[in-house]
Formats: sequence, C-alpha cells, structure tokens
Amino acid sequence: MRPDQELDVQALYLGGVSGFGGGESETRQSGKDHEGDDDDSAASYEADRGMTGFGRVSAVGHAVAEPAKRLTLGTYFNAFPASYWRRWTEFESVRLTLRVRGRGSIVVYRSTSKGHVLRARSINVDTDVAETKVVDLELKPFIDGGWYWFDLEAGDEELVLEDANWGFETEKTTPGRLTIGITTFNRPQFCVDQLLNLATDPAVLEILDEVIVVDQGTQQVEDNADFERAARALGAKLRVIKQANLGGSGGFSRAMNEGVERGTSDYVLLLDDDVVCELEGILRAVAFADLNKTPTIVGGQMFSLYDRSVMHAYGETLAPWKWFWGPAPSTVHGHNFAKRSLRSTSWLHRRVDVDFNGWWMCLIPTSVIKEIGLSMPMFIKWDDAEFGVRARAAGFPTVTMPGVAVWHVPWTEKDDTLDWQAYFHERNRLVSGLLHSPYERGGRLVMESFENHAKRMVSMQYGTGETILLALEDVLAGPERMHRDMTYRVKEIREIRARYGDGVAKPGLDEFPAPRRKKPPRKGRAVVSPTTTVGKVKTAAVGLLRQVRPVRELAHEHPETIIPHVDQRWWRLAQLDSAVVSSADGMTAAWYRRQPAEFRSQMLRSAKLHARLRQEWPALAERYREAMPELTSPETWKQTFEGLEDTYRD
Repeated sequence: MRPDQELDVQALYLGGVSGFGGGESETRQSGKDHEGDDDDSAASYEADRGMTGFGRVSAVGHAVAEPAKRLTLGTYFNAFPASYWRRWTEFESVRLTLRVRGRGSIVVYRSTSKGHVLRARSINVDTDVAETKVVDLELKPFIDGGWYWFDLEAGDEELVLEDANWGFETEKTTPGRLTIGITTFNRPQFCVDQLLNLATDPAVLEILDEVIVVDQGTQQVEDNADFERAARALGAKLRVIKQANLGGSGGFSRAMNEGVERGTSDYVLLLDDDVVCELEGILRAVAFADLNKTPTIVGGQMFSLYDRSVMHAYGETLAPWKWFWGPAPSTVHGHNFAKRSLRSTSWLHRRVDVDFNGWWMCLIPTSVIKEIGLSMPMFIKWDDAEFGVRARAAGFPTVTMPGVAVWHVPWTEKDDTLDWQAYFHERNRLVSGLLHSPYERGGRLVMESFENHAKRMVSMQYGTGETILLALEDVLAGPERMHRDMTYRVKEIREIRARYGDGVAKPGLDEFPAPRRKKPPRKGRAVVSPTTTVGKVKTAAVGLLRQVRPVRELAHEHPETIIPHVDQRWWRLAQLDSAVVSSADGMTAAWYRRQPAEFRSQMLRSAKLHARLRQEWPALAERYREAMPELTSPETWKQTFEGLEDTYRD
C-alpha cells in the first residue's frame, strides 16, 4: 500500500466497509453469463466502498481506520489465497503477523469455495505503542477453495496497521534465485519503464541474478533517452541481447536458455515488454514456487492496462475436443473489482486449476526447462499454451496464482486473428493439437479450422483466408521447416496480404469513396444475428451460396456501407458485396470487396487441404511428436539464435 496509490487501482489493495455479507448464491460459469458485472443492484456490492470517510493510507504506508469505521484487506492483493497453498504445498496452517496500534479490533475472516464468509478470529487492540500480534490459522478446510483476510475495525479512536504478512514455519529460509527475461520489439519506452520499476524494489533486487532484455526490434532499447538511468540503477544485473526478430518464442527461448546456462538461477521469470508489474507479485511467485510440493510453473494473472481494476484473465484452460483456449471453468473474463469486490463475488472463491499461463508473466523453474526443453519454434501464438501442456505431461503443473499479476493491453483492444498473425494462430493451434490432442484425429479441430476459413470467405477477408491456407500447407509439410520459417514467413505473409483489400489498411474513413448502393436493403431491414442452430446453418448456407453470384452494381467503385469493428460479424458481412471495416484498435480501416472467383478458388483448396489433414493426422502427429525434442532443444535453438541455416527454401 502506498500513499500515492492511484485511485483506479485502490480497490485491489484496500477498501472501506459499510455492511457485511458473503458472495452470490450461485456461481456463474464461463461461457454463460460471461461478463459477470452486469448486475447493478446496490445489494450486490453494498458491503464495499472506497476509502473516503473510512480511512486512509498514511505518508509512510500505514493503513489507518477512522474512529468507528472499518477498513478491509479482503482485496485481490491483500487477501490470502488459502486454497492454493492447501492444494500445492505441504503446509497445514498459515501464520498471520500484524503490527498494530490504536483502539479497536482485527477481525479475521475466511471463505468457503461457495463464497460463504465465516468469521475466524477477533483480536483486540488497545495500545498507543505498536504491538505485534500473531495468529495461526489452519488450512484444512480449503480443499476446494477459499481465502483468508482481515478487517480493521476502529473503536472510538483510530486503528493503525503498520505492517502485516502471511507466512509459514519452514526450514526453507533462503529464497530461490531469479533471472528475468523480457522480450521486446520496438517498444523501447515501455521496456525501459519496466526496467526502472524493477530497480525500485530492494527485495526483488536481492533475489535477482540478472535481467535479460532480448531486443529483436529496429528501435533499440539502448537508444532510449531513459535507458542509461535504468542501466545505472540495475548495474551488472542488466544485460541486453540483440538478435533477429524470432518472435516471442525466440525471445523467451533465448532468455530461458541464458538463465539455465548461467547456472545460478532457480527460476526464469518471463515478462512481456509492455506490462506494468506489481513487484510484490514477483516475490510471492518465487516464495510459492520455493515451497511447492513439486517443481511448478507459477503464472501471474492479467489486469487491463486501460481499465486497471478489471481482471482480464483469471485462468486459462484448453478445451480438448475443440483444442481451443479460453477462460477456465467457473471463471469470468473482464471482472471489475472496483464494482464487485472479492468478498461479494462467489466464483472468485473457488480454486481454479489451469492448463497453462500466458507469458505476460510466467515463472518457470530452470529444472523444468532442463527437463522439457525450450519453446516450440512457433514465433508467436500458442507457444505458452503448448509449453504448459508439455510441462504437465512431464509431471510439472502450472498454477495461475491470485495476488500475482500484471497490467497488460487486453485482447479486446486488438483482433490479431484477422491480420498477419492469423497465420500463426492457425498453424500453431494445429501443431499443438498434433503434439498433444488426446483424440485420434484431433477431435473437432480440423472441422473448426475449415469453418474458420469459411467464415473468412463469406466475410470477404481473402487475405486472412490465404494466410490460413498457407498455414495448412506448412503444417502438412511437416515439422522440419519450423525453425527455418521463423526467419522468412512474416515477410512473406505480409506480401500475401498486401494483394487483398482486407490486408490494405488506411488511416481514416475519408480515404475511401462514400458508401453507395443501387438498391436499399429489403424493407429497410437490418441484418440480425442468428440465435439458433438452425438459424446459423441457414444463414451460413445462404451466405455461402450468394458468394458465387455476380457482384452488385457500384460495389467495386463504392462500399455499400461502413461497418464498425464491433459489428463485423460473418453473418452481417455475408450479406454485403462491399464494405469499409474498421480495425479493433480504431486506428485504421480496410475496404472489403467480394470476389467470387477468389472465393471459389480458396474454398476448393481449403476443402482439399482439410481433407488431407484429417486423413494424414495420425501419421503427421507421430512426425511432430518425434521431432519435438529436437525442435525444443537448446542446441537447435542456438543455431537459430546464431542465424545458422541450411539451404532449404521452398
């Protein structure tokens, strides 16, 4: 807690309490009431308020409850996630140590996996001089979920909390050593700001062996005006490595390999270059990993960098039949802690088990890296998911740990499934499925891929469609080319996309002709979303059939309409012959125009490629699985880092 803590994140640390209550009576499941924050009734979050009128954080960082008021530390960063320590460590109790003064009570609460709140202990405080209070609390009731936290309840005078910690009695008193790996590409200011932030915490510096910045961009981190200040602050603990752009896979693999080769680090912490890190989370991740039953990957959760009380990713799993990532069961993407507190949101009290953690913040034991290798050479997309699944198969779990988090640009502000990155989404999803799918022919994955391409076709996204077909061809060619393709494919994909309208972005709507169409929509009806399975099938069939019809008059010279990104759904675009569509970040727009000949050509190739993929799946899966140890080995990666290559080119 800091006296200068920004108001938009205050709810994550400390808050006032005006009432008491537990969580909701029912837990929403991910994929159903997905937003989770649409209940505006006062009763749903009346227990929690801002600190105004309840207390403050003093200039030296003490929490002060005003007379006859209550402050709660039942918050994201200050509550104790008891169920995770119960599940993954050998401890049977946790020790709460407090240093307090003033008049009032410390009231300790615990919750159940259902979100029910139970009073656990009350400690009286009546002293003008700070005293230390110690409470041991059992962990046995937390097998499925639950947290501990405490409130400050002031009497007729202020109650001041000077310090507090959750701890354990253990012989493991020396914390593990750490290498931090940051991969950066043309974000020098973001990266330097992160280095400066890391240098501010003496406790982090004490366990830090080295910060390795793998700079793969053309705008060098070392050329930034603030870099020298960061270099002075970190001293010999900072090392910058410049290498060709090998994507996140290549950058993070370099950091992993350097951390292992150094020989002194117990962990490598991967951090994106554009995150803001709560440094206490680094210490918590290391402590949790140190005290785990087995070597464990410890992941941080992700808040939105733009709406900073919103939890964007609480935990991630893979649906094995579809082989697609998404929010873990019983979780919600986009939960706003400023609106719905930890105490009043029941799904937050379940322990959430995950399949992997994003590499925006991910602590990996060096022993795990030595055992399973580095990243697959995927460039970007799916490398973190594949690594987590591979680690689990080798006996190393991943735990996404509450209270460990960064702020990061949310996925809602970009749509990289439609730009050049669509190639990597497609190829790497298929490759990871070939490596790890439990189903003989990948479950529904091949059909999902075919449907995805068909949606791009009826949406006039021919550039995206062509990159998807290229990804299919590369997958069918086999695993041997993956390291080589890291060097060439991005440039080739960009060249392909530039041949199509959806791949040519312009900075404003005035860059395009004004919308015109000869005939208005029938009876002025707007296109509505199909809500039933029958409706979706009918809409898809009609949309596919009309793709081979002649293009309407004027559609080549004028867009028929302008479609905001939020409205660019396949069933809407399928009714048009021409449209200007904006990008997810609101920076650019592109002119989509229907091309019947291109549609026929791509759909025919797609059908053939997907049929071949399904037929060859068992043999192809065996090839990829046999090649995986070599593809992920430090020796193979070193050749890629050094730019060594054979003469293979297609």
